[in-house]
Amino acid sequence: MFTFQQRRLAKVFLKIFLRDRQSIFFSLFFPMIFIFALGMINDSEPDPYGVGIVDKAQSVLATRFIDTLTSNTLFEVSVGGEELLRDQLVAGDISLVLLLPEGFEEAGTGTELQVLVDASKVRQVGVIIPILETALIDIERNLRDTSAMFSIVVQDVQARSQRYLDFLLPGMLAFTIMQICIAGSGFNVVEYRRKGILKRLFVTPIQPRDFISAIVIARLVLCLTQLTVLLAAAVYFMGAVVVGNLVSLYFVILLGAIIFLCLGFSLGSIAKTQQSVQAIGNIVIFPQMFLSGIFYPIELLPELIQPLASILPLSYIANALREISVNGLGLTEIVPDMIGIAVWMVLGFLIATRYFVWREVAN
Repeated sequence: MFTFQQRRLAKVFLKIFLRDRQSIFFSLFFPMIFIFALGMINDSEPDPYGVGIVDKAQSVLATRFIDTLTSNTLFEVSVGGEELLRDQLVAGDISLVLLLPEGFEEAGTGTELQVLVDASKVRQVGVIIPILETALIDIERNLRDTSAMFSIVVQDVQARSQRYLDFLLPGMLAFTIMQICIAGSGFNVVEYRRKGILKRLFVTPIQPRDFISAIVIARLVLCLTQLTVLLAAAVYFMGAVVVGNLVSLYFVILLGAIIFLCLGFSLGSIAKTQQSVQAIGNIVIFPQMFLSGIFYPIELLPELIQPLASILPLSYIANALREISVNGLGLTEIVPDMIGIAVWMVLGFLIATRYFVWREVAN
């Protein structure tokens, strides 16, 4: 498929890439640190909600109530005077204060419980009140020694994982593809021009297709190696789960690498200096980093931006990798994403061939 000259030149480029340890560090360990940090933060167990109880009843029923609520791992219960607990509530040390009135004695009579909250913390109050109401229903049932009329059994009919780490991993793989390939084609073209390498290659029998093919081979080898290390580290050390077929996953990775290599060649052909290629590269990389659903779903973006975000090349690649990795879908089940990837491959190739003129790039 590739000529001997192309393979030999690719081997030379690969050795040059491997000498750039700083680039390898940022393209491999930066995404790895990102995955580890965000995965550990979002997969950690939530802290219990602080609940203060003012026991004005001082009854057996109140004691049983407090003991039952204390045994619930969702709450961290502290009993004390009303003034002290109010101060803790204002200081943010606890989430709410529950007042048990003096009439809280008989399980057979209805009693109104007063709850003190900090209304400025709207989101926290909106989360904890439903949880508290559910817990109170369970406590009442236990105190009355009655059983529930029904119970809910949840059956998951999808392979979708709810862990943020499993959602994040495909997006970070897609982002790493973009970062490695654009840096490996666009930035290297400018660097070879600056060092005079392209001028020396221009006077040799090497054809432009040999030069491009060699960089593509070298970058694909480096990209696939780095992504394999990143994927293995996430699976074996972080416990990430890949549900889908690895062959399909790597096929999408390969297509994504081709897209961004083509775009990188275009950037390297347009830019004449390292500063300009870095600026143009940032224009391509950073908007896609935040708009392509790497860290959160595109549906959470403002509705005005969603149509634009959905057609970005990184969006198609990240979504295809996520559907395969998280939902276990095959290539035939993600046709819209594959069409989008195919369109960007054609556009990337046309743009690359349009702007990559050997004589102009070498000068």
